[in-house]
Amino acid sequence: MAIEVLEIIARSVAVYVFIILAIRLFGKHELSQLSVIDLVLILLISNSVQNAMVGNNTSLLGGLVAAASLFAVNYLLKRFSFRSKKLSEVIQGHPVMVVYGGKILQHRLKETGLTLDELEAAAREHGVASIDNVDLAVLEVDGNISILSDEFQKRSVRRRKAHKIITKQN
Repeated sequence: MAIEVLEIIARSVAVYVFIILAIRLFGKHELSQLSVIDLVLILLISNSVQNAMVGNNTSLLGGLVAAASLFAVNYLLKRFSFRSKKLSEVIQGHPVMVVYGGKILQHRLKETGLTLDELEAAAREHGVASIDNVDLAVLEVDGNISILSDEFQKRSVRRRKAHKIITKQN
């Protein structure tokens, strides 16, 4: 029984590490907004690795051991990556600038696997009509695209002025 539990733990940790490596290899932008294709992939991956984690053990205990192993290794990995910037960068990568001063950095788009359509959609989501108006666009480690633009500066200034007015009134 104890050997079977240890085997489930080892299998679960191996699958966890494999999935992290696969996500790093295939790109973090896959995580930011799931398309139908991405959702189907995630569902099929979870189904396909289930047996790899628990083997022939389909008992409740086997499932709970696998889940507990995943939670434990996830907790430990987060703790270690919080303490080690190098480990964090290996696991999560680093932010990548894809637009600077209204100019698309094509080599960075290729490097990250982002498409022009995805970049333009992110700009529109941030209220920027054209990439030409984007001061800075960064693919963040979580897969989201941050956009800074002149419009952002104008809105920030208005908010600060409004904040000062509200503060003075109180």
